Amino acid sequence: MSDDVAASPAAALPALDPGDLTPADIVARLDRHVVGQAEAKRAVAIALRNRWRAARLPLALQKEVAPRNILMSGPTGVGKTEIARRLADLAAAPFVKVEATKFTEVGYHGRDVESMVRDLAAESVELLRRERRRGMARQVADAVERRLLGLVLPESDAPLADATRDRMREKLAAGDFDDQLVDLAVQQQQQLPELPGLGGSGEMEQLQQFFGGMLPQRSVQRRVTVAEARRILSDEEADRRLDETSLGDEAIARAEERGILFIDEIDKLCGDAKASAEVSRQGVQRDLLPLVEGTTVSTKWGPLRTDRVLFIAAGAFHNAEVDDLMPELQGRFPIRVELQGLTRDDLRRILTEPAGALTRQYAALLEVEGITLEWADSGLDRLAERAAKLNQKEQNLGARRLPALLEQVLAEISFEAPERHGERVTIDKRYVDASLPAR
Repeated sequence: MSDDVAASPAAALPALDPGDLTPADIVARLDRHVVGQAEAKRAVAIALRNRWRAARLPLALQKEVAPRNILMSGPTGVGKTEIARRLADLAAAPFVKVEATKFTEVGYHGRDVESMVRDLAAESVELLRRERRRGMARQVADAVERRLLGLVLPESDAPLADATRDRMREKLAAGDFDDQLVDLAVQQQQQLPELPGLGGSGEMEQLQQFFGGMLPQRSVQRRVTVAEARRILSDEEADRRLDETSLGDEAIARAEERGILFIDEIDKLCGDAKASAEVSRQGVQRDLLPLVEGTTVSTKWGPLRTDRVLFIAAGAFHNAEVDDLMPELQGRFPIRVELQGLTRDDLRRILTEPAGALTRQYAALLEVEGITLEWADSGLDRLAERAAKLNQKEQNLGARRLPALLEQVLAEISFEAPERHGERVTIDKRYVDASLPAR
């Protein structure tokens, strides 16, 4: 990207502007999905706003403003990943989560750290592709309808009357043909052939990602339902209308200006550099440093600079401390926040307060079967109490303890739901105790 483009990055970005959200707005929106952790929410809100501010500085000053990367520490299941993921949603930003332990030092077999940047480019392309597809939905739907009609209409030398074609079109739109089987020519991307010495180490995956889109496609005849054909044809018609060159250019720009790379389990890269088993961990830290400082990584859509990508690192740091990381790497994460472990009251709130709370999810799932699920306060209290006790006695899974408990509590009604259509089931303390083994 040229300096001229970099000086006015907003021109390359879609209408949605993160600058429309103040830090207070960001925190308020994060509150809808994550319980507690006010300090972490404020930190990421400021970091996001600072990116917007920096992008509007004169170019010369932009180069002097280092990214305000974030290092989160705290137990598992307390919201570290969810905060970062929801932040990316608010910013319409490409987001990639990686586990630090998946990478190995350059020269060892395994994924190199630059692959996370290529993953970010790919995610940015897909994000933008979905946005553009939504913008052309009406055009695509009309074209798909015409092609589907050609598949379901009987072959005949005589043209069909307009009235007959209109009736078929109405039946098609109503889904009357969805289960009908049709023969469809599907375009498939060819794969790179297996190369000797590559494969299991992750190198083959990286080559496929980089060169895969450059390989020719081949047509394969498949027998599919009309419903499946509609999905396949919708993708084909949308891709046919997309300008891949401008798509790639804009996707790279968005990844550079808004991209968020979340590096989890960074604490597991800490270790004794004198021990041979720890050499690769220290090496990964050294390899990460250029990315976080700012470098250029080649992707199949063009070079991607990382100097404005927001890096968020996280770890439990049970057996290590933040200061055990390389000093140079620590310095690139100026914002440090410690997330607190979840109390019984926190777990109680997590069950009901977030927009996608587990209790809402299960109630909606069972409503499909005609079951009305009601959550009594006593049942919610007991679930939170049981989760908190298990986190104390066993491994502390934080909020991740709750789905397993709910699965146990609702196992019977979930299994029997088709035969119990129309029932109302109340989950109270007695129901929870009867469903969970005593511990």
